[in-house]
This record gives sequence, structure tokens and C-alpha cells, in this order.
Amino acid sequence: MRAKRVWFEGERIYIETDDGRTLWQSILYYQRLKNATEEQRNDYELGAFGIHWEEIDEDVSYESFEYDMPEPTGISRIFLTHPELNASAVARRLGIQQSLLAQYIRGLKKPSAERERMILDTIREIGSELSTITIY
Repeated sequence: MRAKRVWFEGERIYIETDDGRTLWQSILYYQRLKNATEEQRNDYELGAFGIHWEEIDEDVSYESFEYDMPEPTGISRIFLTHPELNASAVARRLGIQQSLLAQYIRGLKKPSAERERMILDTIREIGSELSTITIY
């Protein structure tokens, strides 16, 4: 599969494939694309295996348009919509490998309901601690 055309609508990137399909995925997975200007987004090259944006140094594989989760949900969505959250620090606080949390965030793995609750509770705990900070 190759893309014939690429376009953006809202927070989604779409491709029209050479076999006539229209596929999409969220640009939340690609912070450089999310933060790029329209001009930068439209300055891409179609390659044999994916799309390349030279100016913003971003690559998106065609294969990624066929992943099971084109739109981030749950823990993935929280971290992707709140880049101020430090995933490494949250993982350390939880006592889990940062690489595992990164896989949850990228949608490559899905945490169990209990693990997802633990992650959410930790984020809320951090928020609660931050809300009690007083400047003298």
C-alpha cells in the first residue's frame, strides 16, 4: 500500500491509498505534526513506506494507518493531550518500566483495568499535591 494523497482535518491525518481506501489516524501521536503550521504539514514527500516531512523531521509509516487504535483513548489520550506530564517520572513513581508506560501511551499495549486505575490515581495524586503548593 502507498498513499496517493495526504490531508488534515481537525486533529486527524488522512491518506487516500493507491487501492482507493481512505485511512486516518490522530495527529496526537505525532506532536511535531500537531504543532506544525499548515504550510509545514503540506510540505511532505511520499516514499515507498511512508510520508516524510523534512522541515519538521517527522515520518509516518503507511502501516501505522492500519493499526487497531487510530484515535488514542484512556491513558494514551491523557498523556498525548497533556504533554506537561512527564511519563518517565510517572512510571518511576508507579514502579513500572518507563518503556512499558511509553507503549501504553503510544497505543502499542493496553494496560489492564487495574493498571490503568493505578496510573490514573497516580496522576490525580500528583495533581492534588501540586494544588496544595503555596508560594510565600
